[in-house]
Amino acid sequence: MRVLKENSIALIIDIQEKLYPFIFKNSELTHNLEILIKGLKALDIPFIVTEQYTKGLGPTIEPVKLNLGEFEVNEKMSFSCCDNHQINESLAFNAKYNVIIAGIEAHVCVLQTVIDLIESGYKPIVVEDCIASRTENNKKIAIERMQQAGAIITTYESILFELCRYSGTDVFRVISKLVK
Repeated sequence: MRVLKENSIALIIDIQEKLYPFIFKNSELTHNLEILIKGLKALDIPFIVTEQYTKGLGPTIEPVKLNLGEFEVNEKMSFSCCDNHQINESLAFNAKYNVIIAGIEAHVCVLQTVIDLIESGYKPIVVEDCIASRTENNKKIAIERMQQAGAIITTYESILFELCRYSGTDVFRVISKLVK
C-alpha cells in the first residue's frame, strides 16, 4: 500500500520532559524526531500532538516544540490516544486514514494507540526510528506486535521520500538536505 500525503496525518505521542531522560537512546530519538517533523512540515502534513498527564510527566520536550512551531496539545489520561474524545474528533475532522506515528513509550501508549487505530479503520504508519521505550526489548516486542496487528513499520527517511513521491521538487530538496 502506497502512503500518500493527501491521506496522511501525523500523531506525535507523549514526547514529554520528565519521562524522556529515561528513554533508551533518547538523543538519537531527538535527532530523528527533528528530521521527521521538519520533513512532514515541508510536506504540509497536519499534526496531532498528545501529552500524557502533563502535570505529572511535564510538557513536550523543547526540541520537538521548536520544530513543530505552534500546535495544540491534546492532554490525555488514557494510554491509547483513541480513548480520548478530543483526539478522535481531530482525527475525524482531518479525514485522513493514514496516521504517521512517532512517540513514547512504544510498548504502552504507542502500541495501544496503534491497535485501537486499526480497530477504528485507520492505517497506522509507525516510524520505527522515531518511537522508543525505556528498554530496547520493550520497543522490539511492541514493534513485532504492531506489525502482527497490521501496522506499517517504516523509517523517517523512507516515509518522507514516499510522501514526497517525486525528485526535482522544492520539497524533495528540503527532505534531501534533512536526511543527509
